[in-house]
Amino acid sequence: MNISILKSKPYFFLAPLASYTDLPFRSVVKKFGCDMTFSEMINVNAIAYNNEKTKKMMQKSPIEKPYFVQVAANNVENAIKAVEIINEIDWIDGIDINLGCPVNKARRSGFGGVLLKDENINLLKDIVSSIVKTSKKIVSAKMRLGFDEIVAVDRAKLLEDLGVEFLTVHGRTVKQMYKGEANYEEIKKVVENVNIPVIANGDVTDFKKAEYVLNFTSASGVAIGRGAVGKPWIFLEMKQKGNITQKQKKEVILEHFNQMISYYGEYGVILFRKHAHAYSKGISKASEFRSKINEAKDIEVVRKLIEEYWCS
Repeated sequence: MNISILKSKPYFFLAPLASYTDLPFRSVVKKFGCDMTFSEMINVNAIAYNNEKTKKMMQKSPIEKPYFVQVAANNVENAIKAVEIINEIDWIDGIDINLGCPVNKARRSGFGGVLLKDENINLLKDIVSSIVKTSKKIVSAKMRLGFDEIVAVDRAKLLEDLGVEFLTVHGRTVKQMYKGEANYEEIKKVVENVNIPVIANGDVTDFKKAEYVLNFTSASGVAIGRGAVGKPWIFLEMKQKGNITQKQKKEVILEHFNQMISYYGEYGVILFRKHAHAYSKGISKASEFRSKINEAKDIEVVRKLIEEYWCS
């Protein structure tokens, strides 16, 4: 494995999360302590047919190093075509195969977590082996514990045998979606049964929880997805082992807003609203802030609102 960040642990990764972990968000967490970032999940069919929106989704911030593109595949032919295209993009360091997406669209289309089913095992093998054989870059995979029953150890060993170089394991089955608690016992079993790095994922919301998960599972790191929404400073918290100040939070929020404007232009003001709502939870006069943010259309007005409500 030739990515230097994987030579020392623990690692703190940003897990892909549709409509949230876009380039501006990734650049912010990377600046404030995240070790590795992944693109939002991208269908190999869209890559294979050179979809323009997909090309934009594959872009990265200059500070994203290492950077992986996460792909979802339901057929071998387009998986190979997509990997051949990715091979020619120098600034992409690796390919992460999604074997965990639980949404209905993924299930119906035959990609993501549905590939963990016993009936789809041959397709899973064909897709993963074709990606590994075609790729000139590191190949990893993100998986759940299974579809409706736990088969995590079996699938993890299979992926290792197929040449996957590290795994991120979410501690729920596909059918669970995000219900119940993440099963760290099963992640621990995966760690004990494979010889490649395993990253634990699920319900990590602060440094204390990350520390517990790392100690309990002996995983090489944690991947944080939903725990970073409304709290992108969580990676700074990991590096500092807690103790995030209001001033630091404001610095992260302003950086995120600036990156949104840089990437999306004035439309970034509108797109930033959902993030601002999440950031405002627990602050003084939160409802007042959200009301003003919803009305704001000017870039400088939003900056002033952030400065005012997150005064240090």
